[in-house]
Amino acid sequence: MAQIAVTDLEYRKAQKVFAAAAERGLECLPAPAGEAELAAFIKDRGATGAIVGVESYCGALYDALPRGSVLARFGVGHDGIDKTLATSCGIICTNTPGALDDSVAEHTLNLLLAAARHTVEAASNLKTGQWTPLLGRELAGKTLAVVGCGPIGRRVAQIASAGFRMRVVGCEVQDVDMDRMRREFGFAHVTKDFGEAVADADYVTLHIPSVTATRYYLNRERFGRMPAKAWLINTARGAIVDEKALYEALVAGMIAGAALDVYEREPYVPVDPDKDLRTLRNVIMTPHVGSSTQEACDRMAAQALQNIALAAERRYGEMNVLNPQVLEGL
Repeated sequence: MAQIAVTDLEYRKAQKVFAAAAERGLECLPAPAGEAELAAFIKDRGATGAIVGVESYCGALYDALPRGSVLARFGVGHDGIDKTLATSCGIICTNTPGALDDSVAEHTLNLLLAAARHTVEAASNLKTGQWTPLLGRELAGKTLAVVGCGPIGRRVAQIASAGFRMRVVGCEVQDVDMDRMRREFGFAHVTKDFGEAVADADYVTLHIPSVTATRYYLNRERFGRMPAKAWLINTARGAIVDEKALYEALVAGMIAGAALDVYEREPYVPVDPDKDLRTLRNVIMTPHVGSSTQEACDRMAAQALQNIALAAERRYGEMNVLNPQVLEGL
């Protein structure tokens, strides 16, 4: 039976799915997430594949996995995996697109609602004996700017427009079918210009990948283009926001607030000890739980295992391959 190393946290999130994989000839083994420890575990157990979370892997893991094996990302974002190094070692990298779209979109709206109704502050006050009804805002008629109109961004737009009757404006660098975006997802308009998209936004939500070109996408200059009434919501990746610039924008009143699920360093550590986002009343923070629903985790586990099974059968065309160049040498 083929043995697959699954990092501990990911294994616990979908334990039933991983345990049931034995029925298809795959024994899933809980493994440490640290790269050195994970590499040693794989070598010791003779594992022929690995399923990993958001941690960064840049060296020993690729030497530990055998050529032709699968390094499966439990999720969509894959900035922690070195695809170039994996390709040179003959390792197929995969992810699980689509598996977490609904969960991340729902948490995005959860944060939006919490911002509009001061949910976190009101609940915290009540638990300390303070009865402080806070004045919130309705979402109907408000403008939501969706930056990044991929599957998750489109799902957010769909819920916001159809469910909350918000006006949704998209920002997307790729050309889009505007008729479809309007008809299926409720966008009023989609533009390539960030300033145009956020010009009258009450809320700005980010759904772009973390790549070299998007590092600190939200910086001092772009914060300056957002209305002072706007809240920033980020359930994408922490590295796309300059957290120092965000802190300064919040303190200066350049924007109204921020609701964050992802951070440049996780667990969260302020990039500047004097600019700790946790100290600000107009900041809502959750610990990267956008995709942490049982349903999404089960789908991600099943999809990761399916990619591994397909690789064993050399059915590469049916896989979610991130580094297709590797297939030329297999």
